[in-house]
Formats: sequence, C-alpha cells, structure tokens
Amino acid sequence: MEFRVVHGDIAQQTADALVNAAGTSLRMGSGVAGALRRGGGQELNEAAMAEGPVDLGAVAVTDAFGLDADYVIHAAAMPHYGDGRATADSIRDAAHNALERADELGCESLVMPALGCGVAGFALEDGARIICEVIDEYEPDSLSDVRFVAYDESEYETIRRVADEVRGGAD
Repeated sequence: MEFRVVHGDIAQQTADALVNAAGTSLRMGSGVAGALRRGGGQELNEAAMAEGPVDLGAVAVTDAFGLDADYVIHAAAMPHYGDGRATADSIRDAAHNALERADELGCESLVMPALGCGVAGFALEDGARIICEVIDEYEPDSLSDVRFVAYDESEYETIRRVADEVRGGAD
C-alpha cells in the first residue's frame, strides 16, 4: 500500500489511529510513548496499562484521550523483560498487527513511528526497512492514509531514503 514519510511529533498528528512504540507491559515511559502520554494525559497511560501485559509483537487499543485521534494502538515491539531489545521479528509483527488492527477498527488514517528503534536499541535503518516493507506489502480494507513519522531531521532523512528504496525510488 502507498504511504508517506512525514517529519514531526507523533503527538501532534491528526489521524484515526496513532501507533505507540510500546513495550510488552504497555507502561508508557519515554520516547514515542512519553510524547503520546504527555499529549494524551495520564488517562492514556492508565488505559494502556490496564490492557497489558501483552505478548511481544502484539497490540492493544485504547482511546486517544487528549490526542487528535480516535485510537492509540499500542504495538509491543520491545520486551519489558530480558535485555529489553527489539528484534526484526518483533518489529515486523508489531507493525503488521498495528495495520491489521487499524483496519479491523475501520480506520482510514494511521500514523506509525519507528517501532523498536529508540530505547529498544534496534538500528534505525534496519528497523525502518522492516516497517516500510510491512506497510508496502499490506493490503488494506479501510486504510488509505498511512504515515511513517520521524521526530528529528536525521531520522526523517534515513526513513525517507529507506522508504524510497523499498518503493523502488517512488516518492
């Protein structure tokens, strides 16, 4: 499916669903989760934790509370046990399950960050390639506006380059 790479703060995006880069406990700490928690309020963190823990690669859905979205899809690409590191499989599963769950909810728009590439320690370029491939190969029912969001300029440039490679040079 077609998707865009955008530069900005995920908590400032408008969409039917925003994807949280979650750990299996669903406790919203720093990074993407922290930005969403600050934007959505304490109720968002409480609602997320009430849905956890979940299996690695699984997703849970909550209301978006103070965010400009209907849902937050908490995609567990990072374990909250062991070494806490994301893997290629956990990123692939979390990204696919987030897209699938958004479709099941009838969402038309979704914003996804670089799952597993922050505190979970997976290399951004490799993680971005996995996520871009998952989005590119996904056949949606309702989704038509999928955005891969990058917070800073360097991250944006890396993700945009990888997305162009995955899509065969398309913008």
